[in-house]
Amino acid sequence: MEAAPGTIARPRELLYIFLLGLGLALLMTWPLATDIAHLGRTLATDADGQFSIWNIAWVARTIVADPLHLYDANIFYPHRTTLAYSEANLLQGVLGVPVYWLSRNPWLTLNVVMLAGFASAYVGAYALLLYICGDRLAAAALAVVYAFCPYVMSHLSHIQLLFTGGIPVSLLLLHHVADQAVTSGNRKSLWRGVALGLALAAQALSCAYYGIFAGLIVGYVTLVLAFTRRLWTSAPYWTAIAAGAVTSIAIVTPFFVPYLRVQEESGFARTIQDAARNSANVSSYLASAARAHAWLLEIARSIGPFHEVLFPGFVAVILGAGGLVAALRSGAPRHRETALVYGTLTVIAFWASFGPAAGLYRLLFHFPTFSFLRAPSRFGLVVVLGLTVMGSIALTRLLGMVSERRRFIGGALAFAVAVADVTVIPIRWYQAPTLPAAYGVLAASPRAPVTEFPFYGDRVAFPLHAQYMLFSTSHWMPLVNGYSDVIPRDFREAAPVLDSFPSRDAFAIMARRRVRYIGVHWDMYVGRADEIRRRLEPFLPNLRVLASDERMTLYEVLRYP
Repeated sequence: MEAAPGTIARPRELLYIFLLGLGLALLMTWPLATDIAHLGRTLATDADGQFSIWNIAWVARTIVADPLHLYDANIFYPHRTTLAYSEANLLQGVLGVPVYWLSRNPWLTLNVVMLAGFASAYVGAYALLLYICGDRLAAAALAVVYAFCPYVMSHLSHIQLLFTGGIPVSLLLLHHVADQAVTSGNRKSLWRGVALGLALAAQALSCAYYGIFAGLIVGYVTLVLAFTRRLWTSAPYWTAIAAGAVTSIAIVTPFFVPYLRVQEESGFARTIQDAARNSANVSSYLASAARAHAWLLEIARSIGPFHEVLFPGFVAVILGAGGLVAALRSGAPRHRETALVYGTLTVIAFWASFGPAAGLYRLLFHFPTFSFLRAPSRFGLVVVLGLTVMGSIALTRLLGMVSERRRFIGGALAFAVAVADVTVIPIRWYQAPTLPAAYGVLAASPRAPVTEFPFYGDRVAFPLHAQYMLFSTSHWMPLVNGYSDVIPRDFREAAPVLDSFPSRDAFAIMARRRVRYIGVHWDMYVGRADEIRRRLEPFLPNLRVLASDERMTLYEVLRYP
């Protein structure tokens, strides 16, 4: 299990680690595996969970069936480029292609992609930690803390925030570039730089937040390594860095252009006030949903409200602090360099997570692409990464004090403690809803715009439109309803009027959008179904019933009143 620092894990080893990570993902999401095809974050009030299922299914379907219109998602009709109204999750959608087309099951597709995200994060963290600490047992244990940290496990409804593996992989490749800069020619450095750029692009295409974080981190560490190793004049080093930047920008730009178009058309941008509302505070760094941290969560609540769960875990904090001290006291230049890189990176990320009030984020806010971000608190993930890197050094030191046999026992114990420290199981999942029969009829009908009712008109109720997006995975018709980060102005203006359905004004708005199908969910009109039926009677001569039961009636518009 021992290896020298600077060890690159071989492909077969990474395969085994991926399988271990997949097993951990099944354990850490238990009981999801008991019904993986029908469980999910589909509670009616969990709009983000419903959005994620719809999003991954849309990309997995459309990137095969109609790739030229990938960004023209079936929401907020007649708007186009609507996939760019929020995180596109392109990499996740591509990973979901085989599952979706074999099963046509959006829940199964999302769940398989989620498990793959956890496993890839575990592999990425393991590979970086092995390269730095040179101990496979320490790397395997501390990778658990990063891949399944409380912050990540609190975001099971946000598929993009579960894909964290690109950050450690990017750092691993950067370290390799720096280590080989002295002995490599420009050609080999060029290809190492291309690999770095591919890792950065993959992270950006799976999560814009983490893509921006990865770019900033790599830029910062590039400068630190140039300083510590005197690489300012190294042509191979800067050739690799330039190749990485060009590669990542060239890959990401075509997929980023739609976001610029949406920003220009809608005026969408995050403000410094948005960042202030979504910043970390002291309570955030004491908050955790892990079973072992329940008592700490109560302390966090007693201090005050928090918007994010950022406690890294006891293993990360204790071993991270110990590793930093050990590395600083070490006579090995490599360990001192690691302490400088990851110690300062942890401090900077911690500082930035507190948002504009702490000062640093006000400077970062002026960087390109930061106008798309609203949650400085998510820098807390980088804090966890920094602690796990330092923690791997501490655990390597501890395991090195005992015999080989006891090393293995100690490593296995450390692995078990890491799992116990961050576990949140059992997790409460929800059964996929049984869709009304009308959706089968709609799926077999000619393609045309659909509006579903109740049409929630209050801004605070807009997230409830996500359930219609989820239901639309059964037919993929253009949908007037929608929910996303960007809400079009005409949707906000029309929503209160459509909320008055059935009314002449509501029908007039649907006429302008050329709506052909109207779905009325009687079971969602709590206590009002009879009233809606009575008010709809004068309009019935203009409608034809395509399907109907006690839950829902699907109408086709014959003519508009």
